[in-house]
Amino acid sequence: MKIWQKNVDVNQFVENFTVGKDRELDLQMAKFDVLGSLAHTQMLETINLLTAEELKEVQLALKEIYKEIEAGSFTIEDSVEDVHSQVEWLLTQRIGEAGKKIHSGRSRNDQVLVDLKLYFRSCIEEMVGNTQELFNQLISLSNQHKDKLLPGYTHLQIAMPSSFGLWFGAYAESLADDMELMLAAWKITNKNPLGSAAGYGSSFPLNRTLTTELLGFESLNHNVVYAQMGRGKTERILAQAMSSVAATLAKMAMDVCLFINQNFGFISFPSELTTGSSIMPHKKNPDVFELVRSRCNKIQALPNEIAMMTTNLPSGYHRDLQLLKENLFPAFISLNECLEITTFMLQHISIKDDILKDKKYDYLFSVEVVNDLALQGVPFREAYKIVGEQIDNGTFKPQYELKHTHEGSIGNLMNAEIAEAMNQTLKGFGFEKVNKAIANLIA
Repeated sequence: MKIWQKNVDVNQFVENFTVGKDRELDLQMAKFDVLGSLAHTQMLETINLLTAEELKEVQLALKEIYKEIEAGSFTIEDSVEDVHSQVEWLLTQRIGEAGKKIHSGRSRNDQVLVDLKLYFRSCIEEMVGNTQELFNQLISLSNQHKDKLLPGYTHLQIAMPSSFGLWFGAYAESLADDMELMLAAWKITNKNPLGSAAGYGSSFPLNRTLTTELLGFESLNHNVVYAQMGRGKTERILAQAMSSVAATLAKMAMDVCLFINQNFGFISFPSELTTGSSIMPHKKNPDVFELVRSRCNKIQALPNEIAMMTTNLPSGYHRDLQLLKENLFPAFISLNECLEITTFMLQHISIKDDILKDKKYDYLFSVEVVNDLALQGVPFREAYKIVGEQIDNGTFKPQYELKHTHEGSIGNLMNAEIAEAMNQTLKGFGFEKVNKAIANLIA
């Protein structure tokens, strides 16, 4: 059963190809489809396309379907094309003629758009929550281990002293910047496309401002053609924000894989959080972080995948857009799992003490000696030359005392400022307003 079907049956081969994975993926959007219909039907009653009694019937039936979705008993039947058809069919079966009226003033195009945006909002809230948990863990570890030094590297050669305070804090601040991009994606997502119909509006006197308020959107996509053009663009911008988070996780995972290696030996994890070898009994492999690295590298490809699927499409709806769900929906799950497992693993990390007391790290302190000479009045280039000659002739003596006090250095991590920046970004999402609107809709 298709809500667009007339008198001709579609060839079964064509049917299977065009439907694709829609039924499976649409289940993730089911409750958001109901939310869109709850708002849309309230609006229809205000413009006299539903009577007050019909609205009451429709709302009660939709809320019952919503409960079934929440309980996990909702399914999309094989004979039904998608979630929109299934909800409308159930509604018509249960309440009759009033169920047939709910599609007035909208198309599957804007119905899909609003479903996606509501779903994306939910996914963003979950990703932000998981990112915040990881951020807090990183800040806590940075403060806890601020005095533990480790080598800093450039070109994978030992360079200058660093610290675990800096290392953990660096990834915390990176996540804070990632949330700036996620906030931008949220702002693009949090605009109401409902009422754009097939992309060219409607001759019904729709009240788009009302559905915007009912669904908790910050504003609406004003131009109906652009509302449709936003499909694909919204996904790409959201994928770019996800890619930024993934890049942070992938880089940190690579560091962990290096630092746990026996040739480094800076960190370790309990045996039960690592894996072994089928023939080498000594192995403690960082499989979790290797998979985080690979999964997140895959997510970093997502914006380009979406761009390639939407590049050069003219304005208006095209079936190509259906396939975006196949790329994006699994990425939400994967990124959230990576955030959660990384937070979990870091709760069990152990840091080695006195790493830099090993003589092989003495040259890390060469810049300290150069700077000390410069502070005594020796021109920097001359001091650099003196220390270089000491290193070449084997007379160099490291200066282990560190005097890093400027903003963001070993002795002044500025974690409080990083945390405040993160908090200010998080306040911009306004999840409370959205959740309150949704709670009112289903009450």
